[in-house]
Amino acid sequence: MFQRRAVRHRLLRLYDAALSALGPQHWWPAETQFEVAVGAILTQNTAWINVERAIANLKGARLLSPAALARVPFGELARALRPSGYFRVKARRLKAFIQHLWSHHGGSLRRMLAQPLPTVRAELLGISGVGPETADSILLYAGNHPIFVVDAYTRRILSRHRLVSPKASYEKLQRLLMANLPSDPALFNEYHGLLVHVGKEFCRSRPRCETCPLKFDLQGRPPKL
Repeated sequence: MFQRRAVRHRLLRLYDAALSALGPQHWWPAETQFEVAVGAILTQNTAWINVERAIANLKGARLLSPAALARVPFGELARALRPSGYFRVKARRLKAFIQHLWSHHGGSLRRMLAQPLPTVRAELLGISGVGPETADSILLYAGNHPIFVVDAYTRRILSRHRLVSPKASYEKLQRLLMANLPSDPALFNEYHGLLVHVGKEFCRSRPRCETCPLKFDLQGRPPKL
């Protein structure tokens, strides 16, 4: 019990320190629930700036809706997604998602996300090309479900702070965070955005610990690289 309280205390201190130093992250950047879902699928294996370019292409071609994406020929969709990299793979994944949305929910993402969290998560994971990080991004940022999104930055930061093993599974990392933080979508949203910021600016492959707002938690020990 003491160890669990200590972990909870550290996680909350890390959050408070990052928020105080970096401010609100306003993540996920999107105008609609559906844009969040599309962005979550496209951001696999690429930088967000490339996703923004692909989404701008979709908007420019008036393709950013379930109906338009269901109608558009595969080749035209793939060309629009070219900036996101692996654009043919992502076109197939986006088409699979849209086909599922129409087959099971009449094209309504809102209806899909209104289901209980375990139900909709299992459904998302059953769609070709949708893994845990993508599913959880859609659930949290589009559906406002209380689930923590784990990514490479999360693993790097928590392992360097010796809260988890660098080889910890997605599920173990997620359980650690969700068991020790209040079950609050707004908190999970902000915390994940802050970890992304820290990972990009400070906790890089070659860490910049001296200027990192989370340096205090290293407890006098160098990060575990």
